Amino acid sequence: MEAVYDRIRREVANRADRLWDTALALHRDPEPAYEEHRAAALLTSELAREGFRVDRGTAGLPTAFTASAGSGEGPRVALLMEYDALPGLGHACGHNLIAAAGLGAALALRAALGEPRGSLLAVGTPAEERGGGKVTLVEAGVFDGVDAALMVHPGVHSWSWAPLTASAQVRVGFHGRAAHPTGSPTEGIDALGALIQLFNTLGVLHRRLPSGSHVQGIITDGGRATNIVPEYAEGLFGLRGGTTAALEALAGELERCAEGVAAATGTKVTVERVGGRYEHFRDNPVLSGRFAGHLARAGIELTEPEAGVYLGSSDIGNVSTRVPAIHPFIAIMDAADGSDHTPVFAAAAASPRGRRVVLAAAEALACTAAEVLLRPDVGARARASLREKAAAGL
Repeated sequence: MEAVYDRIRREVANRADRLWDTALALHRDPEPAYEEHRAAALLTSELAREGFRVDRGTAGLPTAFTASAGSGEGPRVALLMEYDALPGLGHACGHNLIAAAGLGAALALRAALGEPRGSLLAVGTPAEERGGGKVTLVEAGVFDGVDAALMVHPGVHSWSWAPLTASAQVRVGFHGRAAHPTGSPTEGIDALGALIQLFNTLGVLHRRLPSGSHVQGIITDGGRATNIVPEYAEGLFGLRGGTTAALEALAGELERCAEGVAAATGTKVTVERVGGRYEHFRDNPVLSGRFAGHLARAGIELTEPEAGVYLGSSDIGNVSTRVPAIHPFIAIMDAADGSDHTPVFAAAAASPRGRRVVLAAAEALACTAAEVLLRPDVGARARASLREKAAAGL
Protein backbone atom coordinates (compact mmCIF):
# COMPACT_ATOMS: atom_id res chain seq x y z
CA MET A 1 0.00 0.00 0.00
CA GLU A 2 2.93 2.37 0.48
CA ALA A 3 3.23 2.93 -3.27
CA VAL A 4 -0.50 3.78 -3.39
CA TYR A 5 -0.13 6.22 -0.49
CA ASP A 6 2.78 7.91 -2.23
CA ARG A 7 0.77 8.32 -5.44
CA ILE A 8 -2.14 9.79 -3.49
CA ARG A 9 0.14 12.34 -1.81
CA ARG A 10 1.56 13.39 -5.16
CA GLU A 11 -1.90 13.74 -6.67
CA VAL A 12 -3.11 15.89 -3.77
CA ALA A 13 0.02 18.04 -4.01
CA ASN A 14 -0.52 18.46 -7.75
CA ARG A 15 -4.02 19.80 -7.07
CA ALA A 16 -3.22 21.80 -3.93
CA ASP A 17 -3.82 25.21 -5.43
CA ARG A 18 -7.00 24.11 -7.22
CA LEU A 19 -8.42 22.62 -4.03
CA TRP A 20 -7.67 25.72 -2.02
CA ASP A 21 -9.11 27.94 -4.76
CA THR A 22 -12.29 25.83 -4.54
CA ALA A 23 -12.44 26.28 -0.76
CA LEU A 24 -11.97 30.03 -1.11
CA ALA A 25 -14.55 30.31 -3.90
CA LEU A 26 -17.13 28.63 -1.67
CA HIS A 27 -16.09 30.86 1.22
CA ARG A 28 -16.53 34.05 -0.83
CA ASP A 29 -19.97 32.99 -2.06
CA PRO A 30 -21.79 31.36 0.88
CA GLU A 31 -25.19 29.83 0.15
CA PRO A 32 -27.66 28.70 2.84
CA ALA A 33 -29.22 25.28 3.18
CA TYR A 34 -31.06 23.95 0.11
CA GLU A 35 -29.90 26.96 -1.92
CA GLU A 36 -26.33 25.78 -2.64
CA HIS A 37 -26.77 25.76 -6.42
CA ARG A 38 -23.49 27.49 -7.30
CA ALA A 39 -21.54 25.36 -4.82
CA ALA A 40 -22.98 22.15 -6.25
CA ALA A 41 -22.25 23.33 -9.80
CA LEU A 42 -18.64 24.16 -8.93
CA LEU A 43 -17.97 20.80 -7.25
CA THR A 44 -19.67 18.69 -9.91
CA SER A 45 -17.80 20.51 -12.67
CA GLU A 46 -14.48 19.64 -10.99
CA LEU A 47 -15.51 15.99 -10.66
CA ALA A 48 -16.76 15.72 -14.23
CA ARG A 49 -13.56 17.37 -15.48
CA GLU A 50 -11.58 14.42 -14.11
CA GLY A 51 -13.79 11.67 -15.44
CA PHE A 52 -16.39 11.07 -12.74
CA ARG A 53 -19.89 10.15 -13.85
CA VAL A 54 -22.09 12.81 -12.24
CA ASP A 55 -25.72 12.44 -11.22
CA ARG A 56 -27.15 15.82 -10.21
CA GLY A 57 -30.27 16.24 -8.12
CA THR A 58 -29.81 12.96 -6.26
CA ALA A 59 -32.89 11.77 -4.33
CA GLY A 60 -34.88 14.70 -5.66
CA LEU A 61 -32.74 17.27 -3.85
CA PRO A 62 -31.71 19.90 -6.44
CA THR A 63 -28.39 20.68 -4.73
CA ALA A 64 -27.41 17.07 -3.96
CA PHE A 65 -25.26 15.00 -6.28
CA THR A 66 -23.51 11.66 -6.61
CA ALA A 67 -20.36 11.34 -8.71
CA SER A 68 -19.01 7.85 -9.31
CA ALA A 69 -15.96 6.09 -10.68
CA GLY A 70 -14.88 2.47 -10.79
CA SER A 71 -16.01 -0.88 -12.16
CA GLY A 72 -18.99 -1.18 -9.84
CA GLU A 73 -18.04 -4.75 -8.86
CA GLY A 74 -16.49 -4.89 -5.41
CA PRO A 75 -16.25 -2.57 -2.40
CA ARG A 76 -18.10 0.75 -2.32
CA VAL A 77 -16.62 3.84 -0.65
CA ALA A 78 -18.40 7.18 -0.30
CA LEU A 79 -16.57 10.46 0.30
CA LEU A 80 -19.04 12.99 1.68
CA MET A 81 -19.08 16.73 1.04
CA GLU A 82 -21.04 19.48 2.79
CA TYR A 83 -21.18 23.03 1.40
CA ASP A 84 -24.09 24.93 2.95
CA ALA A 85 -23.39 28.09 4.93
CA LEU A 86 -24.95 29.78 7.94
CA PRO A 87 -27.28 32.71 7.21
CA GLY A 88 -25.55 35.91 8.23
CA LEU A 89 -22.32 34.14 9.22
CA GLY A 90 -21.14 32.58 5.97
CA HIS A 91 -18.90 29.53 6.36
CA ALA A 92 -18.68 29.81 10.13
CA CYS A 93 -19.01 26.03 10.33
CA GLY A 94 -16.24 25.46 7.78
CA HIS A 95 -18.26 23.51 5.24
CA ASN A 96 -16.19 25.04 2.46
CA LEU A 97 -13.26 23.05 3.88
CA ILE A 98 -15.33 19.85 4.14
CA ALA A 99 -16.20 20.18 0.46
CA ALA A 100 -12.63 20.88 -0.65
CA ALA A 101 -11.20 18.00 1.40
CA GLY A 102 -13.76 15.52 0.07
CA LEU A 103 -13.24 16.75 -3.48
CA GLY A 104 -9.47 16.49 -3.16
CA ALA A 105 -9.69 12.96 -1.78
CA ALA A 106 -11.96 11.83 -4.61
CA LEU A 107 -9.84 13.36 -7.37
CA ALA A 108 -6.52 12.17 -5.93
CA LEU A 109 -7.74 8.62 -5.30
CA ARG A 110 -9.16 8.18 -8.78
CA ALA A 111 -5.98 9.55 -10.32
CA ALA A 112 -3.84 7.26 -8.16
CA LEU A 113 -5.86 4.10 -8.85
CA GLY A 114 -7.19 4.79 -12.33
CA GLU A 115 -10.63 3.18 -12.72
CA PRO A 116 -10.66 1.27 -9.42
CA ARG A 117 -12.28 -2.08 -8.83
CA GLY A 118 -15.48 -1.44 -6.94
CA SER A 119 -17.10 1.97 -6.64
CA LEU A 120 -15.71 5.32 -5.57
CA LEU A 121 -18.53 7.74 -4.80
CA ALA A 122 -18.29 11.47 -4.16
CA VAL A 123 -21.58 12.42 -2.54
CA GLY A 124 -22.71 16.03 -2.24
CA THR A 125 -24.93 16.36 0.82
CA PRO A 126 -26.86 19.64 1.13
CA ALA A 127 -28.50 21.34 4.10
CA GLU A 128 -26.65 19.81 7.04
CA GLU A 129 -27.39 23.00 8.97
CA ARG A 130 -31.14 22.79 8.39
CA GLY A 131 -33.24 19.75 7.66
CA GLY A 132 -30.42 17.33 6.95
CA GLY A 133 -29.94 16.31 3.34
CA LYS A 134 -28.26 13.08 4.45
CA VAL A 135 -31.52 11.99 6.09
CA THR A 136 -33.21 12.14 2.69
CA LEU A 137 -30.26 10.47 0.94
CA VAL A 138 -30.28 7.61 3.46
CA GLU A 139 -34.01 7.09 3.00
CA ALA A 140 -33.55 7.11 -0.78
CA GLY A 141 -31.00 4.28 -0.57
CA VAL A 142 -27.95 6.28 -1.66
CA PHE A 143 -25.80 4.57 0.99
CA ASP A 144 -27.17 1.04 0.50
CA GLY A 145 -24.28 -1.36 0.03
CA VAL A 146 -21.65 1.25 0.96
CA ASP A 147 -18.70 -0.23 2.88
CA ALA A 148 -17.39 3.09 4.23
CA ALA A 149 -18.71 6.65 4.40
CA LEU A 150 -15.89 9.11 5.06
CA MET A 151 -15.81 12.83 5.86
CA VAL A 152 -14.01 15.29 8.12
CA HIS A 153 -15.13 18.45 9.90
CA PRO A 154 -13.10 21.53 10.87
CA GLY A 155 -13.38 22.59 14.48
CA VAL A 156 -11.60 23.89 17.56
CA HIS A 157 -10.53 20.38 18.64
CA SER A 158 -8.55 17.69 16.84
CA TRP A 159 -10.52 14.60 17.81
CA SER A 160 -10.51 11.21 16.13
CA TRP A 161 -14.28 10.96 16.20
CA ALA A 162 -17.29 13.19 16.77
CA PRO A 163 -19.35 12.99 19.98
CA LEU A 164 -22.61 13.95 18.26
CA THR A 165 -25.99 13.41 19.89
CA ALA A 166 -29.30 12.31 18.45
CA SER A 167 -31.81 15.13 18.11
CA ALA A 168 -35.40 15.88 17.19
CA GLN A 169 -37.85 18.78 17.27
CA VAL A 170 -41.24 18.38 18.94
CA ARG A 171 -44.18 20.80 18.80
CA VAL A 172 -46.54 20.84 21.80
CA GLY A 173 -49.85 22.68 21.60
CA PHE A 174 -52.26 23.24 24.48
CA HIS A 175 -55.94 23.92 23.72
CA GLY A 176 -58.00 25.78 26.35
CA ARG A 177 -60.98 28.15 26.25
CA ALA A 178 -60.94 31.90 25.69
CA ALA A 179 -62.60 34.26 28.14
CA HIS A 180 -62.32 37.76 29.56
CA PRO A 181 -59.95 37.52 32.54
CA THR A 182 -61.96 40.04 34.59
CA GLY A 183 -65.53 39.80 33.32
CA SER A 184 -65.63 35.98 33.11
CA PRO A 185 -62.63 34.79 35.14
CA THR A 186 -64.04 31.30 35.83
CA GLU A 187 -64.96 30.57 32.20
CA GLY A 188 -61.48 30.59 30.75
CA ILE A 189 -59.08 27.67 30.50
CA ASP A 190 -55.59 29.16 30.20
CA ALA A 191 -53.60 27.36 27.51
CA LEU A 192 -50.57 29.58 28.09
CA GLY A 193 -50.59 28.77 31.79
CA ALA A 194 -50.51 25.07 30.85
CA LEU A 195 -47.56 25.62 28.53
CA ILE A 196 -45.66 27.52 31.24
CA GLN A 197 -46.37 24.68 33.65
CA LEU A 198 -44.87 22.27 31.12
CA PHE A 199 -41.68 24.36 31.04
CA ASN A 200 -41.53 24.21 34.85
CA THR A 201 -42.09 20.45 34.83
CA LEU A 202 -39.34 19.95 32.27
CA GLY A 203 -37.00 22.01 34.43
CA VAL A 204 -37.45 19.42 37.18
CA LEU A 205 -37.09 16.55 34.70
CA HIS A 206 -33.86 18.03 33.36
CA ARG A 207 -32.04 17.46 36.63
CA ARG A 208 -32.29 13.69 36.30
CA LEU A 209 -31.53 13.25 32.61
CA PRO A 210 -28.51 11.11 31.62
CA SER A 211 -25.35 12.63 30.19
CA GLY A 212 -25.86 13.87 26.64
CA SER A 213 -29.61 14.34 27.01
CA HIS A 214 -31.38 17.66 27.35
CA VAL A 215 -34.51 19.51 26.27
CA GLN A 216 -34.70 23.18 25.33
CA GLY A 217 -37.88 24.97 24.36
CA ILE A 218 -39.28 28.25 23.11
CA ILE A 219 -42.82 29.65 23.08
CA THR A 220 -43.97 30.05 19.50
CA ASP A 221 -47.55 31.07 20.26
CA GLY A 222 -48.54 32.60 23.59
CA GLY A 223 -51.87 34.24 22.83
CA ARG A 224 -53.06 37.39 21.09
CA ALA A 225 -53.95 39.97 23.76
CA THR A 226 -53.50 40.52 27.47
CA ASN A 227 -57.23 40.93 28.04
CA ILE A 228 -58.12 37.51 26.64
CA VAL A 229 -57.38 34.20 28.35
CA PRO A 230 -55.31 32.38 25.69
CA GLU A 231 -57.29 29.51 24.17
CA TYR A 232 -54.21 28.16 22.43
CA ALA A 233 -50.50 28.15 23.25
CA GLU A 234 -47.69 26.36 21.53
CA GLY A 235 -44.07 25.56 22.24
CA LEU A 236 -41.30 24.11 20.11
CA PHE A 237 -38.85 21.85 21.92
CA GLY A 238 -35.43 20.66 20.81
CA LEU A 239 -34.55 17.26 22.28
CA ARG A 240 -31.12 15.65 22.34
CA GLY A 241 -29.93 12.27 23.55
CA GLY A 242 -26.51 10.69 23.84
CA THR A 243 -27.91 7.79 21.80
CA THR A 244 -30.93 7.49 19.56
CA ALA A 245 -32.54 5.23 22.18
CA ALA A 246 -31.98 7.90 24.83
CA LEU A 247 -33.57 10.48 22.54
CA GLU A 248 -36.67 8.35 22.09
CA ALA A 249 -36.89 7.81 25.85
CA LEU A 250 -36.74 11.59 26.35
CA ALA A 251 -39.44 12.11 23.72
CA GLY A 252 -41.64 9.72 25.66
CA GLU A 253 -40.95 11.62 28.88
CA LEU A 254 -41.90 14.91 27.21
CA GLU A 255 -45.18 13.49 25.97
CA ARG A 256 -46.06 12.06 29.39
CA CYS A 257 -45.26 15.40 31.04
CA ALA A 258 -47.45 17.24 28.53
CA GLU A 259 -50.34 14.85 29.08
CA GLY A 260 -49.99 15.21 32.86
CA VAL A 261 -50.07 19.00 32.62
CA ALA A 262 -53.12 18.83 30.38
CA ALA A 263 -54.95 16.63 32.88
CA ALA A 264 -54.04 18.97 35.74
CA THR A 265 -55.08 22.16 33.92
CA GLY A 266 -58.17 20.98 32.08
CA THR A 267 -56.63 21.63 28.68
CA LYS A 268 -56.17 19.32 25.74
CA VAL A 269 -52.72 18.76 24.30
CA THR A 270 -51.24 17.76 20.94
CA VAL A 271 -47.65 16.51 20.58
CA GLU A 272 -46.05 16.08 17.15
CA ARG A 273 -42.61 15.68 15.62
CA VAL A 274 -41.36 18.46 13.37
CA GLY A 275 -38.93 17.56 10.60
CA GLY A 276 -36.58 14.59 10.50
CA ARG A 277 -34.71 12.92 13.33
CA TYR A 278 -30.92 13.09 13.56
CA GLU A 279 -29.53 9.86 14.96
CA HIS A 280 -26.46 9.77 17.18
CA PHE A 281 -23.08 9.37 15.52
CA ARG A 282 -21.71 5.82 15.70
CA ASP A 283 -17.96 6.00 15.18
CA ASN A 284 -16.26 3.12 13.39
CA PRO A 285 -12.95 2.72 15.26
CA VAL A 286 -11.44 0.55 12.52
CA LEU A 287 -11.79 3.33 9.96
CA SER A 288 -11.23 6.29 12.29
CA GLY A 289 -8.04 4.61 13.53
CA ARG A 290 -6.77 4.19 9.97
CA PHE A 291 -7.63 7.83 9.19
CA ALA A 292 -5.87 9.12 12.31
CA GLY A 293 -2.74 7.19 11.37
CA HIS A 294 -2.68 8.68 7.88
CA LEU A 295 -3.31 12.18 9.21
CA ALA A 296 -0.45 11.81 11.68
CA ARG A 297 1.89 11.26 8.73
CA ALA A 298 0.91 14.74 7.60
CA GLY A 299 1.86 16.10 11.02
CA ILE A 300 -1.61 16.43 12.61
CA GLU A 301 -2.31 14.31 15.69
CA LEU A 302 -5.82 13.39 16.74
CA THR A 303 -6.87 12.50 20.28
CA GLU A 304 -9.96 10.91 21.81
CA PRO A 305 -12.80 13.36 22.57
CA GLU A 306 -12.94 14.84 26.03
CA ALA A 307 -15.21 12.70 28.20
CA GLY A 308 -18.68 14.16 28.71
CA VAL A 309 -18.33 16.80 25.99
CA TYR A 310 -20.80 16.74 23.10
CA LEU A 311 -20.60 18.83 19.93
CA GLY A 312 -24.22 19.07 18.87
CA SER A 313 -25.96 16.87 16.31
CA SER A 314 -25.59 16.17 12.60
CA ASP A 315 -27.27 14.20 9.85
CA ILE A 316 -24.06 12.15 9.49
CA GLY A 317 -25.49 10.20 12.43
CA ASN A 318 -28.17 8.71 10.18
CA VAL A 319 -25.45 7.44 7.85
CA SER A 320 -23.23 6.09 10.63
CA THR A 321 -25.90 3.87 12.17
CA ARG A 322 -26.28 2.05 8.83
CA VAL A 323 -22.81 1.87 7.30
CA PRO A 324 -19.27 2.15 8.71
CA ALA A 325 -18.47 5.86 8.94
CA ILE A 326 -15.98 8.41 10.24
CA HIS A 327 -16.41 12.06 11.19
CA PRO A 328 -13.22 13.32 12.87
CA PHE A 329 -12.76 16.93 13.88
CA ILE A 330 -9.58 18.79 12.88
CA ALA A 331 -8.81 22.12 14.52
CA ILE A 332 -8.46 25.20 12.31
CA MET A 333 -8.30 27.37 15.44
CA ASP A 334 -7.84 26.65 19.12
CA ALA A 335 -10.73 26.34 21.57
CA ALA A 336 -9.19 29.08 23.71
CA ASP A 337 -9.64 31.48 20.77
CA GLY A 338 -13.37 30.90 20.31
CA SER A 339 -15.85 28.45 18.84
CA ASP A 340 -17.49 27.57 15.57
CA HIS A 341 -20.61 29.41 14.37
CA THR A 342 -18.82 32.70 14.97
CA PRO A 343 -17.28 35.33 12.66
CA VAL A 344 -13.83 34.40 13.99
CA PHE A 345 -14.32 30.79 12.92
CA ALA A 346 -15.55 31.92 9.50
CA ALA A 347 -12.27 33.81 9.07
CA ALA A 348 -10.32 30.69 10.12
CA ALA A 349 -12.08 28.75 7.35
CA ALA A 350 -10.13 30.88 4.84
CA SER A 351 -6.83 30.95 6.75
CA PRO A 352 -3.43 29.35 6.05
CA ARG A 353 -4.17 26.83 8.81
CA GLY A 354 -7.40 25.99 7.02
CA ARG A 355 -5.45 25.29 3.83
CA ARG A 356 -3.07 22.97 5.67
CA VAL A 357 -6.02 21.07 7.15
CA VAL A 358 -7.76 20.70 3.78
CA LEU A 359 -4.72 19.18 2.09
CA ALA A 360 -3.82 16.89 5.00
CA ALA A 361 -7.43 15.74 5.33
CA ALA A 362 -7.72 15.07 1.59
CA GLU A 363 -4.63 12.83 1.77
CA ALA A 364 -5.85 10.95 4.84
CA LEU A 365 -9.36 10.48 3.46
CA ALA A 366 -8.02 9.17 0.15
CA CYS A 367 -5.58 6.80 1.86
CA THR A 368 -8.33 5.44 4.11
CA ALA A 369 -10.67 4.98 1.15
CA ALA A 370 -7.90 3.20 -0.76
CA GLU A 371 -7.55 0.69 2.05
CA VAL A 372 -11.25 -0.13 1.92
CA LEU A 373 -11.09 -0.58 -1.85
CA LEU A 374 -7.86 -2.60 -1.93
CA ARG A 375 -7.76 -4.48 1.38
CA PRO A 376 -10.79 -6.74 1.97
CA ASP A 377 -9.84 -7.21 5.62
CA VAL A 378 -10.32 -3.51 6.39
CA GLY A 379 -13.89 -3.45 5.13
CA ALA A 380 -14.70 -6.73 6.86
CA ARG A 381 -13.38 -5.49 10.22
CA ALA A 382 -15.24 -2.19 9.81
CA ARG A 383 -18.54 -3.99 9.18
CA ALA A 384 -17.93 -6.28 12.16
CA SER A 385 -17.31 -3.26 14.37
CA LEU A 386 -20.55 -1.64 13.21
CA ARG A 387 -22.51 -4.80 14.05
CA GLU A 388 -20.93 -5.01 17.50
CA LYS A 389 -21.76 -1.40 18.35
CA ALA A 390 -25.30 -1.78 17.05
CA ALA A 391 -25.84 -4.87 19.18
CA ALA A 392 -24.58 -2.98 22.23
CA GLY A 393 -26.80 0.03 21.48
CA LEU A 394 -23.78 2.32 21.18
